[in-house]
Amino acid sequence: MKWATQIVSWASTLLIVRLLSPGDYGLYGMALVYTGFVAPIYDLGVSAAIVQRHDLTDDKIARLGGLSLIYGFGFSLVSVLLAPLVAAFYKESEVARIIMLLSVAYLITAPQMLPRALMARRLEFQKLAWIDGLQSISLTVTTIAFAMMGYRYWSLAYAALISSTVTTLLALAWAPHRITWPTQFRRIAGEAAFGWNVALSRVGTYAYSNADFAIVGRVLGKAALGAYEFGWTLATIPVDRISSLIARVIPSVLSRVQNDREGLRRYCLGLSEGLAFVALPLAAGMALTADHFVLLAIGPRYAGAIGPLRLLAFYGGFRAIATVISPMLVATGHAKSDLKYTLFSLAVLAPLFYLGSHWGTSGVAAAWIVGFPIASYPSYRAVFRLIDLDARTYARTLWPPIAASLIMAVMVVAARVAMPETLPLAVRFACEVAVGALTYLAVIRLRYWSRMQRFIQLVRGSGDGGEDSPDIVVQPEAGVVSV
Repeated sequence: MKWATQIVSWASTLLIVRLLSPGDYGLYGMALVYTGFVAPIYDLGVSAAIVQRHDLTDDKIARLGGLSLIYGFGFSLVSVLLAPLVAAFYKESEVARIIMLLSVAYLITAPQMLPRALMARRLEFQKLAWIDGLQSISLTVTTIAFAMMGYRYWSLAYAALISSTVTTLLALAWAPHRITWPTQFRRIAGEAAFGWNVALSRVGTYAYSNADFAIVGRVLGKAALGAYEFGWTLATIPVDRISSLIARVIPSVLSRVQNDREGLRRYCLGLSEGLAFVALPLAAGMALTADHFVLLAIGPRYAGAIGPLRLLAFYGGFRAIATVISPMLVATGHAKSDLKYTLFSLAVLAPLFYLGSHWGTSGVAAAWIVGFPIASYPSYRAVFRLIDLDARTYARTLWPPIAASLIMAVMVVAARVAMPETLPLAVRFACEVAVGALTYLAVIRLRYWSRMQRFIQLVRGSGDGGEDSPDIVVQPEAGVVSV
């Protein structure tokens, strides 16, 4: 569903671009800087608490649903109050009006928080996929309709409200549950505190994930930031599309086995290996062909993005593998520890970005490679202790995709050296991609096919159904999944 809606989105964007001016997009983009920050946290982790706590009574669930409505109203009010300040920062008064209108979306979507959380808790991912798909389609259709009627940047805002309404109605229809005003707050204080830790951790993740952009823009200027941001986008989009889908699924799945240490260990190893099989070759291929890709795609004007792109692609592959770690902590009730490790990552990475800026954008990109292992070490160590996993077993699990990617890299380098410089750049790039893809697929098929199948079966088995779904047991030694 994600890929289908992404294709629709890309195609419709080409049409919308012809209907709206760059200024319209710019105004709406300024508003999105604020709303994009608020969107992941405005339920203050209530959904995460409902998914993680499988011992919740119906009364507690109803009270948490009421609490999510209060949070939605509160963020809507705060957004209205902050809108003039955001507009003043950009010196664009229209931005305030856009944010005020979009703040209504928090009131519209707040009622769907509880149904969505219940569907995720029951592993009803097919329903969630349809809701996300219909949201994207309704957003696309209404944006085009309003744009054709001449509503300019308001087209984007009106479409956002309509798509939010569609998804809320659908969620309420598919997973209805009564909602109670959260009186006697102490009854849900533990779940609320858990949610606050999750929300604060998301804020910390947002902060350290965007600290490099802030430092590059501040220290190196807008031209350097443009090249760096372009390199970041190219380096992370392929692996982010994969890891983000897994990240949507694994919190619910892991919470189902939160008291089964062996089950958690199997999921950690199986998902980490599967992500590595997909992410590492994409990252290695992008790093090796970065110069040819940039010159072909956008020309020498963006040659400054080549260096950061190589380094960020290398980092992005291993970041995708780490997608499993934070959900492990949250699913087992250690949200406070996850927050602590997130703040540690911010404390480590932000100074390194500033230090790396003395060597330009490549220095900032290198800071990710140096700092990410340091920042991730405490959370990895905590998870390994939690599930009784030793580093040697984890390394052995990751070795097959690493080995296959290394073999692929050697063949791509050999192809680059062997091809004459007189060949057109497009031909050389196509040959490099073909050699890399064929080499990697051949190694996987001949040497590690059973391990790849195990990951596919693990993911397929994770989203089969509701509360009465059968337990999924993975046997790594045999390479099979039994139900």
